Amino acid sequence: MHLVPADRADHPVIDDHRVCEAIAALGDPGDVAAWADRFSLLGDPGRLSLLLCIWRAGPISVTDLAVATGMHDTTVSQALRLLRTAGIVAPQRDGRIVRYTIADQTVLPVLALANPPVSPVSPVISSVTAPR
Repeated sequence: MHLVPADRADHPVIDDHRVCEAIAALGDPGDVAAWADRFSLLGDPGRLSLLLCIWRAGPISVTDLAVATGMHDTTVSQALRLLRTAGIVAPQRDGRIVRYTIADQTVLPVLALANPPVSPVSPVISSVTAPR
């Protein structure tokens, strides 16, 4: 039981090797806290929807994300602000247009698990054109 902190050394243990493996699995408490923060951001359906759209579509603007998700532009902007502050997304400026990309590559496996298989775009959606 070499990994058990001194303040817990007097606790009874059933399988010391499992306790050591469990403690080793926790790793750095800062890393655990960082992942908990990521999961809390991903736990919101709106933010998760935005991340899935960004991940699948590549660099995409707030306006296009609003259309894709059915959210208001201001709601999308607020969610992206949180995701940008957390370092999960990053803006790319192209003149007056700002498009967002995934900046934190560690969330990609989570997005891949959360993402349903891609289905063909319906004719209604594919007929949408850019405003003139």
